[in-house]
Formats: sequence, structure tokens, C-alpha cells
Amino acid sequence: MYYLLILAVAIERVAELVVSKRNAQWSFAQGAKEFGQSHYPVMVVLHTALLLGCIIEPWALHRPFIPWLGWPMLAIAALSQVLRWWCITTLGHRWNTRVIVLPNAPLVREGPYRWLHHPNYVAVVAEGFALPLVHTAWLTAAIFTLANAMLLGVRLHVENSALGYTS
Repeated sequence: MYYLLILAVAIERVAELVVSKRNAQWSFAQGAKEFGQSHYPVMVVLHTALLLGCIIEPWALHRPFIPWLGWPMLAIAALSQVLRWWCITTLGHRWNTRVIVLPNAPLVREGPYRWLHHPNYVAVVAEGFALPLVHTAWLTAAIFTLANAMLLGVRLHVENSALGYTS
């Protein structure tokens, strides 16, 4: 069942990329500009590695499903998907996996953006540690979390600068 969960998340990621590509085309047609292109391939590799680690570690290292850990982590992973899609639907055409900004467009202050500048990254962080821990893949959870923290440091700097949160 765990492998079906990972497959479902992989399919969801493909759906995100389809939405992202469509939104990028729309944004560029409106005169948008892209920022931080150099870190994007690293992000793709990292997120692909997360899913691969979720498959390989439990299989290769015979990680058991531990109910007291697995069920709460499954709930966190599911809630992270709910938050992610709330972000996607709130931003509409402006949501993207890349940092693409429409000039002179006001910042979105609806949905989860009422409370946080970057709620999607809350979903990414939560999913990054919870999804592997559904099946006790603690190495994958730890490595992804550390690598993702470094990448998010870069990403948030780029995004905050592009959106005008920082000077």
C-alpha cells in the first residue's frame, strides 16, 4: 500500500508540472519575468530523490510500517497535499513551480496567504519529513529535510526579492 501512496504522490507531481507549465505560458503572455532559474534543476532532482528514497529505503533496508508513527505521518502528508492545492487554487494562473512574477501585480492576500507569505513551503517541508516516515524511511526524511532546508534558503531569497518582500 505504501508504494501505491508514493505512486499517487508521483502522479500528483506530474499534475503539478502540467498546471505549472500552463500557468507559466499564461504568465509570460502577460509579460511576467522569471527569477532564479539556476536553482530549479536542483529542486527537481531533490524532489525526485525524495520519491525514490521513499521507495528504495523501506525496500532495501527492510523498514517496517510502525502504526504509531506511520498513521500520524500519513495524516500530515495528506494535510500537506490539502495545503498545497489550497495554495495552487488560491494563486490560480499565478501559481508555478518556478519563480515567475507578473510586473505590478498585487501580492495575493487570500486563502493561506492571509497568514503566511509562503504557505506552499510549509506543505513542502511537512511532506518532506512525513512522507518517508509513513514507512520508517528516516534516512530519506533526514537527508531530504537537510537538503531542502539549504535549497529553501536560496529559493526564499530569490522569491522574496522578486516579490519585493526584501530590498
